[in-house]
Amino acid sequence: MNFEEIEAIVKKQLSENRFFHSKCVAKRCEELAEKYGVDKQKAKLIGIEHDIAKEWSEEKKIKYAETNQLPIDEIERQQPGLLHAKIGAHIGKMEFGFTEDMVEAISAHTTGKKNMNILAKILFIADATGDDRTWEDLEEVRKIANEDIDKAILYLLNVEIKDRINKDKAIHINSILARNELLFNRKLANEK
Repeated sequence: MNFEEIEAIVKKQLSENRFFHSKCVAKRCEELAEKYGVDKQKAKLIGIEHDIAKEWSEEKKIKYAETNQLPIDEIERQQPGLLHAKIGAHIGKMEFGFTEDMVEAISAHTTGKKNMNILAKILFIADATGDDRTWEDLEEVRKIANEDIDKAILYLLNVEIKDRINKDKAIHINSILARNELLFNRKLANEK
């Protein structure tokens, strides 16, 4: 399927605001892909598709995951909204024929994960820094992402983890593992 066909399917699944977000993420993915020498078409496709299941009910997300034998961890059981990433990845693979690197990117776009591929890093950043976003320090993170994508991911993970601590909410283990890996790799790089 080409971009326009997938975009039309995604549009039917999302509210106007969420679809606008997905278009902004697709645009930002394409920009970052150019910057980092990655296939722009793949990046654009994962950007438009990443939130296809975002607005499904919690019950529908759990049922889809169980029916398709997608693993559900303890935090996802408590916060089924997180499942939209795994579901989006599964839909991308099964319905749109996305490659494994694309599937991995979509599955990791909410929490991050250890050993993220470059598409996963691009989508993680694009999801937080698209044109629809307005949060504090946004311009700074956009600038960092254009220079050092790992540093930008570390910044975003730190913000998210602090926010979850302040709200007394659980932190997904994938976010912790991703952060620790980035810190370790930065330390190794600085020692050389």
